[in-house]
Amino acid sequence: MTLVRLLVPVDTFGVEPEEGAPAPDRVISGDPRFRTWNVEEAEGGLYSGLWEASPGKWRIEYDEWEFCHILSGRSVISGDDGETRTVAAGDAFVIRPGFKGTWEVLETTRKEYVIKA
Repeated sequence: MTLVRLLVPVDTFGVEPEEGAPAPDRVISGDPRFRTWNVEEAEGGLYSGLWEASPGKWRIEYDEWEFCHILSGRSVISGDDGETRTVAAGDAFVIRPGFKGTWEVLETTRKEYVIKA
């Protein structure tokens, strides 16, 4: 296999974004909208790409493991345990299965992600 087939850039070039939004019953405030550029999908439930969300706040519940690297914007992630973290460009973190809380986008946020379902 050639390097071109084994090295996949994580960017938006040539990838049509999927448009979406949180389920209406999860929205707490605003009118958040998502754009997702899935650039890799592998056997065993592994996904990677770029995700972008416009301002708003909604409930989140993770069944999967996710690595996130914030590229731009600012968001506040709050757990049901009361812990709150503001994330911005340059921040990288993992969200583990079982995490429940809220995601609030203060400024349109774009992240790179790797998800293991």
